[in-house]
Amino acid sequence: MCSMSSHSSAAPFPFNVEKLHAYLQRTLGLRGPATIGQFPHGFSNLTYRVIIDDEKRGPLQLVVRRPPVGADVQGGHNMTREWMMLDKLHGHLPVPKPLAYDGFGNVIGAPFYVMERVHGAILRGTTTDIPDAATVAGIAKTLVDTFAMLHGLDLETIGLAEFGKPEGYVRRQVEGWTQRWQRAQTDPVPDIDRACAWLNEHQPGESYDSASAASLIHNDFKHDNLILDPDDLTQIRAILDWELSTVGDPLMDLGSTLGYWIEAGDHPVLQQLRVSPTTWPGTPTREEFVMQYEAATGRPVGNVVFYYVYGLVKLAVIAQQIYARWQAGVADDARFQHLFHAVRACGETATRAIERQRISNLFD
Repeated sequence: MCSMSSHSSAAPFPFNVEKLHAYLQRTLGLRGPATIGQFPHGFSNLTYRVIIDDEKRGPLQLVVRRPPVGADVQGGHNMTREWMMLDKLHGHLPVPKPLAYDGFGNVIGAPFYVMERVHGAILRGTTTDIPDAATVAGIAKTLVDTFAMLHGLDLETIGLAEFGKPEGYVRRQVEGWTQRWQRAQTDPVPDIDRACAWLNEHQPGESYDSASAASLIHNDFKHDNLILDPDDLTQIRAILDWELSTVGDPLMDLGSTLGYWIEAGDHPVLQQLRVSPTTWPGTPTREEFVMQYEAATGRPVGNVVFYYVYGLVKLAVIAQQIYARWQAGVADDARFQHLFHAVRACGETATRAIERQRISNLFD
């Protein structure tokens, strides 16, 4: 932890901590000393915990989110989008309560927002305290059911009827992620090139008949973006990281989640870098996960290989973008130098899925 009253040059943060402290006091009506620390996990937006010892209410815990240094703040790190989603969804889905937002970057040099801190358990691929298989299966079922609930929200009720561009969503995603790959590429990865071409040739179109039937989609729905009740891990207290959310095809959202759903027999590099505990005993395979999703939503998932390959390409591009920032010297996190191996592993996995026309047991 670092005191906010210390001089900014001595603090290990890419912003002036005194300005942030003053902003929080002014905006939230708080009075008292504060401390700040960075949450160590994650490869995307920077997240900080702030504790203000308010004179009247005692210690209050807040969370501040801002884009990483050198990132495109209007792209995948758009704080305006994430703030708006929390504001719209609070009361409809389990999300943290939004408290304050600065979209100009005048306070800390980048847009940021403040939300309440929700305490609980976050399960990651590195988590060592593994629950029993029945609990793990229950966690997966809750994840699927919550995913289905998210995709079933009435957009007009939550004030998002005009949000996003559902028409042509699949085509735009395939084209967009292909272009991002081409811009971020630092080394040849033929498997990713072929996967992008295959996606372009096998687009199924949207899974809905009209734009009004589109769904809210999270675009990064996985275990480590869920805060669980530590006394009952099958209960979700909050869904985090809405920076990529939009309105579009829910099956593309499913594909994104499948890309992160690493199985015990998958490529060893993906197993080493997995961000979610999907290799634990009791976790459904990707094929089983899709069947559970179909049962929860009543929505058939045709051409499931397309959605899974899309998820792998998207994951590869995200890893490549981060790796490119590290290679350019913009990002100095030591973890980033290994992400190119994940890019290649995603490509090899995509090739196997296409050749075998299945999404599970690809390396048996």
